Amino acid sequence: MVGVLLKACLNGDRRSDDHPAVPQTPAALATDARCAVAAGADAIHLHVYGTNGIQSLDPDDCAAAIGAVRVACPGVPVGLSTVAIAEPDPARRHALVAAWTVMPDFVSVNLGEAGSGELCAMLFTRGIGVEAGLATIAEADDVVRLAFADRCLRLLLEPAEQDAEAALDTVAGIEAVLDAAGIRIPRLLHGFDATAWPVLDAAVARGLDTRIGLEDTILRPDGQPARDNAELVVIARAWIAARSASPDPPG
Repeated sequence: MVGVLLKACLNGDRRSDDHPAVPQTPAALATDARCAVAAGADAIHLHVYGTNGIQSLDPDDCAAAIGAVRVACPGVPVGLSTVAIAEPDPARRHALVAAWTVMPDFVSVNLGEAGSGELCAMLFTRGIGVEAGLATIAEADDVVRLAFADRCLRLLLEPAEQDAEAALDTVAGIEAVLDAAGIRIPRLLHGFDATAWPVLDAAVARGLDTRIGLEDTILRPDGQPARDNAELVVIARAWIAARSASPDPPG
């Protein structure tokens, strides 16, 4: 399993009432990122929040978060989300991202959201790595139609189904489309909530990049609440090591 990238996804849409360890402020993100990297994370993915506690794409808010995490984790790639919940209007979202003054190493763009193609095109011109998020087979078709996959840093395979078998069936359909089109760029596979650990196991078994963190699950594989992002990363790292030694998933 050498070469499997493990990304820590620190917060997402979750708040402190979902889990007390969810970080939002730049200082909390920096501390959490440092701990996640010490636990074995290779990269950091985060959602930026403004001082009002609402997700933000504002250039100043993004600069503060990126700057704090980079000081805490020098040399570690830092990525931001451009999820539409932070700014539902595609034109406004595009303008906010275009106004960023401190650039992340990469950003995730959900292909199922309005304006995603135009947003990707702008990010390419700014030299920011793009992770194109694919949750459905239709979105894989969009990647092929837009013909920009080879310019992306990686493709995120992120099925939304909460049944593991159904989620992996969707992934198989997405990959069939990508394979038929000859798209071979790196793929990162992850699940959410009920599928977080089964899908991570499938990713690791196949040698695909993956991610873990409170954005994706607040529970350990045994169903007990995780202490924080660092604990989730420690478990995932152990999972990767166990998979490298045995084809059977760890207990």
